[in-house]
Amino acid sequence: MRLIWLLWIVSFSLYAAVAVQVGDKFKDSGKCKACHSHIVKQWDNSWHAKSHYGNDEYFQKTIDYVARKDNRKSLNTIKIECATCHNPRIAVTSTSAEYEAIAALKLDKDSAATKALQSDTISEGINCVVCHNIDQIHDELPADKRGINRVTWMKSGTMIGPFADAKSPYHHVEQRPFMDTNPNQLCFVCHANDTSEEGHRFIDMQSEFKSGSKACVDCHMGPRKEGVASTLPIANGQPRKRLIREHGFVGGHTESMWQNALNVDVRKNSNTLDIVLSNPQPHALPSGFGSREILIEAQYFNKGKSVKKEVLSLTAHYLSKRGKPTVPHLAAKTIQSISIPAQGMRAFSLPIAAGADQAVITVSYRLVNDEIRGILDLKDPIWSKKMVIKKISLKF
Repeated sequence: MRLIWLLWIVSFSLYAAVAVQVGDKFKDSGKCKACHSHIVKQWDNSWHAKSHYGNDEYFQKTIDYVARKDNRKSLNTIKIECATCHNPRIAVTSTSAEYEAIAALKLDKDSAATKALQSDTISEGINCVVCHNIDQIHDELPADKRGINRVTWMKSGTMIGPFADAKSPYHHVEQRPFMDTNPNQLCFVCHANDTSEEGHRFIDMQSEFKSGSKACVDCHMGPRKEGVASTLPIANGQPRKRLIREHGFVGGHTESMWQNALNVDVRKNSNTLDIVLSNPQPHALPSGFGSREILIEAQYFNKGKSVKKEVLSLTAHYLSKRGKPTVPHLAAKTIQSISIPAQGMRAFSLPIAAGADQAVITVSYRLVNDEIRGILDLKDPIWSKKMVIKKISLKF
């Protein structure tokens, strides 16, 4: 009887106030391939497609680490909280103290939370139905309301897009401005800010963004090019040609994005190399999820032989409430944050090695700095890979 009562509490204390059921016909990208195969293929290679707990090592190990360190919340609760942006179509959007009690007793195997997290509806992360089934974006809400808490969904079977005249025999189509004239609004549903378990705001990309002629999609989806949004033969027996963007959502994980992303000026002073980094981008570099890094490395040579290397790391470091180094999502404060502001510049100096007659200066980018890679024990080489922004050789 006690077990039945506990399970009743669990089912009652979990709810999906802003979740909308997605019909089987629309829940996964495989259903979209018949008409949008080229777009689905682009998306399938993106990090949007990997935003689920099981597909991203950094995301997975961060959640596991937070669950180990924060004894106030169960692993499932933290997964559900992170699903706000990583899996916005999840059927359960919050848990309660009663659920935590059940989880602590390991009696939540058949709970709504566990079933929601195991559902194949969310296994694709940010898939087609996440972005193309949004009815409204509520910018009037407080800044801490992100992801699923900032949108209202269409009913299942209605898709939205940038074209007012779009039609499909398989689903309803409506136009929304955040798909065309105001795309930043859609990006900032999730890519806006992030706050740690201790209430510390460690990322605020929307505030740092310098609005102007460049929108998020101009870099991360590329310029509009002639193509077809749908392969349906609806224009005189042929697919209708449109001006469309790529759906690979390239970003920090994409090496080609970093080539010349910063302007680099290097000058020799009496005993130092003076390096100025200028950022033409509309957001700071590095930015993103809190542990990204730009490296300035100066390799010194004498008569062709390497004599010394100087390295400067531009990144952020965080302390827990106990004053120990930690991941951003458990930070009580930021003790150091070095970045190049949007459309701004910063100057740095490195000492010149004695006897050096040449230097090779390499400015590169890494997804995760040494400290966080060590804390999380990240294994995938992508997290430590140096993606070259610019390399300059200077003879003295």
